[in-house]
Amino acid sequence: MTREPGTPLPKNAQALVAEANAQVETIPLARGAELLGDPGVLFVDIRDPRELERAGQIPGAFRAPRGMLEFWVDPESPYYKPALDDGRRLILYCGSAWRSALAARALQEMGREDVAHLEGGFSAWQETGHPIERRS
Repeated sequence: MTREPGTPLPKNAQALVAEANAQVETIPLARGAELLGDPGVLFVDIRDPRELERAGQIPGAFRAPRGMLEFWVDPESPYYKPALDDGRRLILYCGSAWRSALAARALQEMGREDVAHLEGGFSAWQETGHPIERRS
């Protein structure tokens, strides 16, 4: 059966995010701030480069565009980035914690058990006055 354009999907984006949130660990903002600078943790910013330029990032975060994340963490991929596989726990974040929930679930499905995402994303981080680093 063909779906008519503009009609609801059998499973919408919010349902996917809700399912992901039920399966992945969400790090509360206060705990995230405590983990900032922890040598065993790597914050990973999966936002679009334009978002980074406009708003900055969590200090020291590794930039990994959402579209490349699975390839960058896979040691068998030609795009592998060892910085994402050096033993540190990954805390993913995006603008509002929707993309990061989906991304964290995808990495868990790949076998990464050391991944979580940040509650509320960068917007919530910024609104609560946690430190921000501007891109140079």
